[in-house]
Order: sequence, then C-alpha cells, then structure tokens
Amino acid sequence: MRLLTVFITSLTFVIVGCSRQDAPAPKSTPKAIQVRTTRIESIELPLAQALPATVHPLESATLAARVMGSVNGADFTVGQSVKVGELLLTLNAAELPARLDQARAALAQAEREAIREAALVRQNATAVDNALAAEDHRRIAAAAVNEAEALVSYTRVVAPFSGTITKKLVNSGDLAAPGTPLIVIEARDRLRAEVQVPATLAAPAAGSIIPVQLDPASDPLNATLVEFSAAADPLTRTRLAKLELPVNSSARSGQYVRVLWPLGRGPALLIPTSAVQLFGQMERVFVVTSEGRAQLRLVKTANHSNTLTRILAGLSAGESVILNPAATLRDGQAVIVSP
Repeated sequence: MRLLTVFITSLTFVIVGCSRQDAPAPKSTPKAIQVRTTRIESIELPLAQALPATVHPLESATLAARVMGSVNGADFTVGQSVKVGELLLTLNAAELPARLDQARAALAQAEREAIREAALVRQNATAVDNALAAEDHRRIAAAAVNEAEALVSYTRVVAPFSGTITKKLVNSGDLAAPGTPLIVIEARDRLRAEVQVPATLAAPAAGSIIPVQLDPASDPLNATLVEFSAAADPLTRTRLAKLELPVNSSARSGQYVRVLWPLGRGPALLIPTSAVQLFGQMERVFVVTSEGRAQLRLVKTANHSNTLTRILAGLSAGESVILNPAATLRDGQAVIVSP
C-alpha cells in the first residue's frame, strides 16, 4: 500500500511537469514613424484609351535597277544618312554611252539634211514633201538621243529624298538586271503612327491633336490626325488611322508606341508617382487610416505624366496616401503625419 501511494505521488509530479508550458513571448510592435502624405482629389480630365500603334515613315522607297549592268561604288552602309540627289552607286553598261554617241551622230546628220531640204524649198528646187520628210527624220533622231540619254542616266542611282538607308541589297561587282532591288531608303524627319481604332470609338475631326506615347517613361507627343479610314475592316472591326508625329522626334521607324485615343472628359484620381511602389508584378500604396495607421492597398494605375500617376482602381477620393513610403513600412504600423 505504501508503494502504491509513492507511485501515484510520483506520477502526479510527472503529469504536472509535462503539462507546464512556457508563457508566449510578447510580440514586438513596430514603432511609429513620421510620414508625409497628400490628399487624393477627383478632378475632371480628358479620358483616353491606349491603343497599340506602329511608327512608319511618310516616305519610303526601294530603288531598283532600270538597266542591265554590273554594280560599281556600292560602298554605303545600312544606317547611313543620305541627302536628296546624292549618288549612291553606278551601273556599268558600256553599250549605253555608245548608243548615245550613235544617236547624236544620227541627229547631226538629220539636222543637216533638214536644213538642206528647207533651203531647196525656198529656191523651188525640191518638193515641199521632201523638206517635211527631212524634218520628220530630224525629230525621230532627236527622240532617239533623248531615249539614249535617259538610259545612260539610269546607270546613276541617286537618293530621291533625304533619309536613311535601311537595307543594302547588292554589293560592288554584282550583276543587276532591270527590276533588281538595290537599296531601301526611308525618310527620317517625317514619321507617322499607324493605329487600328475600334469601330465603336468616336472619330475626331481631321487635324485633331492626339497624344502618342513613345515609351512609359516619357511624356506623350502631340501628333496630328491626317488620315482616318471611313470603312471598318470586316474581320477586325477596326479603322486605320494615321497620325503625323512632330518633326525630328525621337521615334524610329518600326517602333511600337501607344496612341491615347480621346474618349471625352470625366472624373479621374491622380496621385504623385512617388507614392506608388512596385512589388513584383503588383502596384501598391499606403493610405493613412483614421486611427493613424498605415494601410496597404493594391492599386491599378495608368501613366499620366512623369510626376503623376492616374489611379484606375484601389483608392477613393478624400483618402490620404503616403509619399515615398519607407521600405520598412508595414501594414497596420502606426504613423505620425508630418505637417
């Protein structure tokens, strides 16, 4: 009996010892930090829908051979700037200058005959028909000279306008037949943004100014609407619009841009760009609650300018957002708003 009492007492101590747990350590509360805020206000702004567009040159030409000949002097490079009328290459066709000399000799002979027949007509020594035939021969010979001069001129390939060489399709020594592409040139100072506009969107008047954004980090350019198709594509239900970009803009041929197609005016929320943080693929801001704490919000934004960001979802007018939030700021942390 004594042994049973000792065993029960020992078991009680073991159970009590095993059931004892250490008290949890109190959680550390982040200290309040000072922040600067701005109040969100709703203002009326022009509304726009961003549409993808591509930049194209106003002038583009593929220069091709018009006579048969070997290529000489094709020492230009892709990206090289050229001026209107600048010689780019020549085609070696020795038979063409010879044909020109022959045509000029025939013209000289025909002119002499025409002069002689005209003098004989004045002296009543020949028929008028002979003089007319001689004049016809002279005109035919003159036309042959013009034709030969044109063929010789085709051996000189010159730039039709000032621009940039975008493709080099031949090298010196190549044999070029009529129709063989030689060079592609694009104008560099006059560019257009071509965009497919949904048929449901309104059509601004010709000459309207429409913003075009070259990249997300730059302010939009003011482009001029110069062409807008009246008929919609039956497959895509869109209409082609062409907008002329400002002269000497930084746009490049083939560049992807965004056209901000106007939708009228309406309310919009704008906040300083410094209030928006990127977290992976998400955008977030911190607002200050009525209890003086930071509250994390995920937002959807759209670029407005270099310093302002338009809020599409996630915030409401009248709330206060924290500017330049610290990397250590946490959701629910107490904040002290600086005046």
